[in-house]
Amino acid sequence: MVASDLKLVDFSLRLFVIPFNIASIWIAVNNSQDNSDYGKLEFHDLVGLKYMVCVSAIAAVYALFAAVSSYLRCLLTKAWLFFVTDQVLAYLMVTSMAALVEFLYLAYNGDQVVSWSSGCVSYGKFCSRLKIALILHVIAVCCFLVLAVISAYRLFTRFDPPYVPSKEPQQDRT
Repeated sequence: MVASDLKLVDFSLRLFVIPFNIASIWIAVNNSQDNSDYGKLEFHDLVGLKYMVCVSAIAAVYALFAAVSSYLRCLLTKAWLFFVTDQVLAYLMVTSMAALVEFLYLAYNGDQVVSWSSGCVSYGKFCSRLKIALILHVIAVCCFLVLAVISAYRLFTRFDPPYVPSKEPQQDRT
């Protein structure tokens, strides 16, 4: 792949991921449901959801910063900086996705061992909106994983492979 094509893919993915992060944040933050039996369930009641929103916000801001700075020469030479940051954000996005998946699993299935019943029976609209937020977040996670691979490729192609002395093949002398 030509370097300019890779740069265009990198730039496009960084811009592409921003609306998905913002949409998942918007859905999660504005999600609430009132139940006459159990009370109101809101975004700020769930720590895992707050974590997902914080990580998504950081990722969206970073993606915008990285997209803009990819065309600035002074930061482009710092490929290691993009590599480390892309790796860290990709892993943070995966952990926030896991937190949301775990919450939704428990909300739909409960946990009979600790006597938790499923919450989505009482808060169906809340759970449905969280599934949409999860789908958007998964798309953003996939984009960040691809960006992590691209930044690793861009960094490590700058270096030559290590020199390993080759052994000359033994010739049969008969």
